[in-house]
Amino acid sequence: MSASVEFIGDVAVIRMDDGKANVINQGMVASLHAALDQAEAKAKAIVLAGREGRFSGGFDLQALTGSGPEAAIALLDAGAGLLVRLYGNPLPVVAACTGHAIAMGVFILHACDTRIGAAGPYKIGANETINGMVLPIFALELSRDRLNPLHMTKAVVQAFIYNSEGAVEAGYLDHLTSLDKVEAEAIALAGQLAQLPGHAYHGNKLAIRGATLDRIKASISNHHGK
Repeated sequence: MSASVEFIGDVAVIRMDDGKANVINQGMVASLHAALDQAEAKAKAIVLAGREGRFSGGFDLQALTGSGPEAAIALLDAGAGLLVRLYGNPLPVVAACTGHAIAMGVFILHACDTRIGAAGPYKIGANETINGMVLPIFALELSRDRLNPLHMTKAVVQAFIYNSEGAVEAGYLDHLTSLDKVEAEAIALAGQLAQLPGHAYHGNKLAIRGATLDRIKASISNHHGK
């Protein structure tokens, strides 16, 4: 499994660790869904963390480009479905960004409620333009919701890769702390958020994110001509 779950009080800590760059492929998506199943069944808040120095390097490019168009579309759809589950999750979701976050990595950050990042020489951004790719609907919608509007062109169109301080200004992260404290601070915040009335937290989340979630869901089904 590429994602593990640890329960600390009311908080489920989900850690992504494939031993490398934490790329998002079908295996990682399935592992994260399994972890979320456990978290939603037992916890009142979630922390999503990476491994030291890496949050996620984004989609597995070999799976996207080397397995044919049907496999690529299936992986994009799977990624979109994961983001929908995170962004509309009934529980508070706090990201512990433990290092580099690129492409799909930053869209996962967008889908978390509060993003605590490690201060340091980390690269954070959406590099799709550099790679000759047009962003899918889920990426554009989440970017529009979460990025500082003044950074939309720089971040999305020009594919600027930020350092950790710039990532806070751009809206990829909410605040920074030292690498050795990122996860602990995320767990502490999640524990505080777990005390809020869950029905109200979820209801207000859906009230402001429902339209975005609907547009992303529609884009998934549109791939299949439905």
